[in-house]
Formats: sequence, C-alpha cells, structure tokens
Amino acid sequence: MLDKFFQLRAHGTTVRTEVLAGLTTFLTMAYIIFVNPDILSAAGMPKDAVFVATCLAAALGSLIMGLWANYPIALAPGMGLNAYFAFAVVQGMGFTWQAALGAVFISGCLFILISLFRIREWIVNAIPHSLKLSISAGIGLFLAIIGLKNAGIITGHPATLVTLGDLHAPGPIFAAIGFVLIAALAHRKVPGAIIIGILVVTVAGILTGQSTFGGVFAAPPSLMPTLMQMDIYGALNAGLLTVIMTFFLVELFDASGTLIGVAHRAGLLDKDGKLPRLSRALLSDSTAIAAGAAMGTSSTTAYIESAAGTAVGGRTGLTAVVVAICFLAALVLAPLAGSVPAFATAPALIYVAILMTRGLAEIDWDDMTETAPAVITAITMPFTFSVAHGIAFGFLSYVVIKLLAGRARDLSAAVVVIAGVFLVKFIFL
Repeated sequence: MLDKFFQLRAHGTTVRTEVLAGLTTFLTMAYIIFVNPDILSAAGMPKDAVFVATCLAAALGSLIMGLWANYPIALAPGMGLNAYFAFAVVQGMGFTWQAALGAVFISGCLFILISLFRIREWIVNAIPHSLKLSISAGIGLFLAIIGLKNAGIITGHPATLVTLGDLHAPGPIFAAIGFVLIAALAHRKVPGAIIIGILVVTVAGILTGQSTFGGVFAAPPSLMPTLMQMDIYGALNAGLLTVIMTFFLVELFDASGTLIGVAHRAGLLDKDGKLPRLSRALLSDSTAIAAGAAMGTSSTTAYIESAAGTAVGGRTGLTAVVVAICFLAALVLAPLAGSVPAFATAPALIYVAILMTRGLAEIDWDDMTETAPAVITAITMPFTFSVAHGIAFGFLSYVVIKLLAGRARDLSAAVVVIAGVFLVKFIFL
C-alpha cells in the first residue's frame, strides 16, 4: 500500500530508507520545538502554547507536503521570520503579537492565492538554471554556518563579525567527532550514517554530563492561549501593510528557494530542471502558513534541514510523513526530543552542506554572466542569514550583468519582472 501510494519503487527507495530519512530530518530540525517558543515569548506570547503550536504547525505542514505533494520536504515555523516577528514587529514597531499573527495569516492567504493561480509556480520555473544550482549550494553554505555556530566552532566577534570559537570546549570537540564519524561511515556506505552520528554524540554528551537526559514523557500544554488569537483587523492597519509584504516576499523566496535547492540535490528535478507537482508543493506550505498563524506561531516554511533526510536516501512524501509523526510525538515526548543537544545535530548539518555545495561544479565557469550571479547568490545566503536575500541579489546581478554584457536576449520577461520586484523591495521596504 505504501509503495503504491508514495511510488517508492519508482523513486528507487524503500520504507526503511524513508523512515530513516524522516527520523534524520526530524533530529536535525527538532531544535525549532524549543527555539521558536523562546523567541516568540519575547513578543509576549505564552511559551507553552507556542510550543504546542510549533509542533502542530510543523506536523500539519509536513503531512500535507508528504501526502499531497509526495516530496521528502519537511515544514516548520521558520528561523529568521520568527525573530523579525518578535523583535522588529512587536518590540520594535510596538504592535501586539495578535496583530503580528494577523499579518502572518494574511500573508499566508496571499500565498494560497498566488499558488492557486500558479503565479508562484511561474516565478519558481523562471529561475535560471545557474541560479538554481547556486541556490542549492548557497543553502549548503547556509547549513554549514548554522552547524558551525551550533557546534561552537565559530562565534560572533564585534570586529570581524565571526571568529573561531573555544576549541577546548566540549561542544566543538563532540561536533568534530560526530562529523568525522558521519563522513567515515558515509564513505563506507553504512546506511543511516547521519543518524548514527547524531545518536552516538548525543549518548556521549549525556554520559559525560555535557547534555542532560530530560526523561521521556510529559503532558502537552494547552493551545488555547494562542489558538485563533490573530487580529486580522489590526493587521490591516496601514502600519502593518509593509510588514505583511515583508512576510510575503521573504516567505515566497525562502520557501521556493529551499524547495528547489533540496529537490535539486535529491535528484527530483526533471530533465528541464523543473520540479514536478510544484503547484502542490507550493500550496502545501501556503496552507501551513495560514494554519500555523491560526494556531499561534510565526510563518511556517520548507526547511533546509530536509536535505539531511534526502542525503540518507529520502525521496518521497513518506519521509515528510515520518517527520510529521515525530512532531506529533514530540508533544508528549518533549523531554526526550530535548535530550538531543545542538552539538549533536551540528555535524549532520555540516556534512549535508558539503554534499549540497557540489552544485557549483555544474555551473558554466567560462561564462561570467552566469558564474558571477551564481556565486553572489551562494555566498550571500550564509552571510545575510537569509535564503531570500541570496536569491534577491542573484536575480538583480543576473539581470544587470546580462544587460551590460550585451546578453539581453538571455533574459526572460519573468526574470526581469522578479528582479524589478526585488529592486522595489530594497528601495521601499
């Protein structure tokens, strides 16, 4: 039944591989269960209710992606937009968290509309091949900097922005051990190398007292304090229109870029470099945004950590379904999920980053009009901590360089329009 529904054989995978991929993806993104409530609580939102909303939004989004779109891509409330929600919109602009949720809900509804009318699919399919390759690589570099930061191998510095962390601390040591273990096991083609590395480092951290085993079960808190609390009327306040558009644009290109990047690395794009069933994938995350806001969390989006699951063989929606089940289980297994420390998942992110940067090798390096925008796209993502910004700079540089190089014929109308939208965003938003 599973083989027929998810087309496992056609995708060259098995139930065991998909389950393993789902568990791997979940372990690499489980941090959001704890990080998201911490960030949104700074906006005055009840932390326990946000914890439940985070799990439910991730489960719902991943379930729709798996069952309807049949892609191994997990969804959850996104990092970056949750910080914008809490620190910029609520603390900085002075809006209530209810109005901010309303802005997220409206942006999700706009998302659904442009997905239904296939405008978003048109936008995604307009991305030039070289930029698609660089988006995959850029996401890999983004994963790398997240992994290195979580491991404590790099840290912030007021003069140089980043610098080397304390390599004598337990985190970097455990992360380094986990990485070399994963890489060695993968070279030997040991199934589940990534999840083995995560579990080995987790157990080692607990045994040495560097992380805590928090138990197994705990009753889930109530969702009621945030359920259906979004203030849609307040969100339509003129001061929040810019916020709605910011949510909308960042969600559009963050999620779309992640879909393309992960799908490319997993070999799921067709011969024309397009993603089959793209409209279903886009509607999946659009629906999850609106539903997540209704439950009480910031924007839900496709997760770049899904690449960890595809790296161990995840190719169908069964992977995403397993992730959804894990998030539902996390409602009562929160202490167990919290036992996996950041330095245990960091090696997986760094390893996957290495796999994803291979896309740069496929770029035509003899054509500077393709190479320059591609590299700009890739390096901007980690340095601005945003997939969307990387895509924006990529499109803008692609159009300008092509025009100045006398290669205007290479530009489609869609590429020019998208670049124009980004230019307007940077000028006015």
